[in-house]
Amino acid sequence: MIDCPVCGRAAGSPFLRRDGVPVHQNLVYASEAAAAGAARGDLHLACCSACGFVFNTAFDFLKLSYGDDYANDQTWSPAFSTYVDGLVRHLVEERGVRDSTVVEVGCGRGYFLRRLVEYPGANNRGIGFDPSYSGPDSDLGGRLRFERRYYGPDCTDVAADVVVCRHVIEHLPRPAEVVTQVHAALASSPASRLFFETPDVEWILRNDVIWDFFYEHCSLFTASSLTTLFEANGVRVDGVERRFGGQYLWLEGRRGEGSRDLRHAGEIPRLATRFAEHERAELAKWATRVEALRGRGRVAIWGAGAKGVTFANLIDPRREIVDCVIDLNPEKQSAFVAGTGHPIVDYRVAAARGVNSAVVMNPNYLDENRRLLREAGLQMELLT
Repeated sequence: MIDCPVCGRAAGSPFLRRDGVPVHQNLVYASEAAAAGAARGDLHLACCSACGFVFNTAFDFLKLSYGDDYANDQTWSPAFSTYVDGLVRHLVEERGVRDSTVVEVGCGRGYFLRRLVEYPGANNRGIGFDPSYSGPDSDLGGRLRFERRYYGPDCTDVAADVVVCRHVIEHLPRPAEVVTQVHAALASSPASRLFFETPDVEWILRNDVIWDFFYEHCSLFTASSLTTLFEANGVRVDGVERRFGGQYLWLEGRRGEGSRDLRHAGEIPRLATRFAEHERAELAKWATRVEALRGRGRVAIWGAGAKGVTFANLIDPRREIVDCVIDLNPEKQSAFVAGTGHPIVDYRVAAARGVNSAVVMNPNYLDENRRLLREAGLQMELLT
């Protein structure tokens, strides 16, 4: 038994075990040999029966090594850029984020923060915090600047009206730490508002998405466990919405006293058990399906992000049935997938290799991919 990192109750034994999985899904490799030698770890997912939080009991942060080859930029996709534009518009137009100092925790390369600062008429200023940030220290006439450090108690001199944090807490084995760190940093900004985004594990479980569990995401939330986490650590939660076709949770809150009451797990433990029971059948179904496609020509996986890399390792670990992995991000093209060594290529290159069918890893991109093929005059069957 191990205690739940969110509510402190005793969590049960892992419902899902996958040993020796690549620890990085968005780290690309320069050769097949390097990809095959990718660092590996164990994925042992447990579900807290009290609050519904799902976490990897075998996670070891020391196995991770984020560097220049880590390529997780999704904005090469027009569909994802449209989604981000909608979030920015929501903050400015619906939540009144104007004339504000916006802090982004884990800002990456600063794309989202830049959009908030550049939004016409918003008159926002932005400060991004991320130890791995690479780029200019400031931009937009000083209205946008970056700090290569963590955001925490030593940042109380930064008066923030808004704190945004997108897709960070799922990477942290002790997610309460980022909430308490933000809470401490806002000691001099008591009226600040918080906006956090993270994957919704309920969507994964309900839809049997076997390729959406992977090593980097060691902490996965439901709406109730996310609310429990924040309210137990000094944030009053105003609401949690589902976004991006139900795949993401979007939490809005503010610094203050939240309810200390536990938000119960509901159906999540049952769904976790059901997922584990279905996993082997789902794997067999997809392997059979891809084998059938291969009988009609070469097959690709479309999407070299975490979903596609996980799918490749699950159904084709020895690179016997999938020809390549397609991705729009040029930083990934001509590189190789962690673990399996599948080459990553542009969709036009895939067509030139003779690929005539591809499994699209995220249905949110299906229409976009069909349009790209149509505009290029290419024929390729796409499946989800």
